[in-house]
Amino acid sequence: MVSDPKGPRPTLEAVAARAGVSRATVSRVVNGGTGVRDAVRERVRQVVAELGYVPNSAARSLVTRRTGAVAVIIAEPETRIFTDPFFGRQLRGISHELSAADTQLVLLLVEHRDNYARIGRYLAGGHADGALMFSLHGDDPLPAMAERAGLPTVYGGRPGWPGADRAPRPLYVDTDNRDGARQAVRHLLGRGRRRIAVITGPLDQTSALDRLDGYRDALGTANPDPGLIADGGFTALGGEHAMARLLDAAPDLDAVFVCSDLMANGALRTLRARGRRVPDDVAVVGYDDLEPAAWADPPLTTVRQDVEEMGRLMARLLLRRLGAGGTGAGPDLAPVITEPRLVVRESS
Repeated sequence: MVSDPKGPRPTLEAVAARAGVSRATVSRVVNGGTGVRDAVRERVRQVVAELGYVPNSAARSLVTRRTGAVAVIIAEPETRIFTDPFFGRQLRGISHELSAADTQLVLLLVEHRDNYARIGRYLAGGHADGALMFSLHGDDPLPAMAERAGLPTVYGGRPGWPGADRAPRPLYVDTDNRDGARQAVRHLLGRGRRRIAVITGPLDQTSALDRLDGYRDALGTANPDPGLIADGGFTALGGEHAMARLLDAAPDLDAVFVCSDLMANGALRTLRARGRRVPDDVAVVGYDDLEPAAWADPPLTTVRQDVEEMGRLMARLLLRRLGAGGTGAGPDLAPVITEPRLVVRESS
């Protein structure tokens, strides 16, 4: 029978008395310790459920040296995180995996440069067992903060910050951005397009760099026409403005590879405003295959990456590392690269 929610909170001693075991035995069971026979462990768990006992988190952390929390740090401001469905999908995957492991997600955002000091203090203060970081930029201090704090960390995206090549190898989850871009541009070439532009994300992020490199690979040149390259900042408004710059610089372009679906929707708005028909005059391919691809008019050809699964994989890697005592990557833990896939729709 579960205890009265208005009554006193059940104690460890009450569980021990009801189960007929010592307080130490109950503590080992609720904290995942060893050295308890299966029959005794089961009896203690039944009493815990009957009484509605909830371990005191402060006392539990003294025993386990764990907080039961993971810091999820996104190096972007709120305006990007709550308007770009990429972040919602990745957080959903992370949240589902952490919840299944009875681990709390603590979300930390970088609104301004001043926030780094606050996040650094949090990481160094022992408030989380590990960290998941993504959308990092080239000069981001977050990885160094986690390293100084000795905090097990898994990254979203290929490492590109200074010192990332030092041992031990960082754990990360990414998609093969370079190959995804090659698929997109080769598709456009196969459609007979010859003046193919690209709208990139910020080039201090490895995903944007890799997609630009894939664009170059498919065109077969390391130095494409600079008038066919524009940075859209991974935002819809940025894609809108970048498309306008491209049309001004190269009015004869007949295709554009846009390195996110959100930017592609902005590019489509500009093309409509300029009287360019899609795909008749200009073919468009995006990247992500999230909600903006379905909202697009016409429906967007895009490169699919399973963003939610990538979030799950990040969380699983971190939980496995924490289960191994938070030590280095180890022989059974390695970065994960997922395969992108071109989804052809009406925009190309």
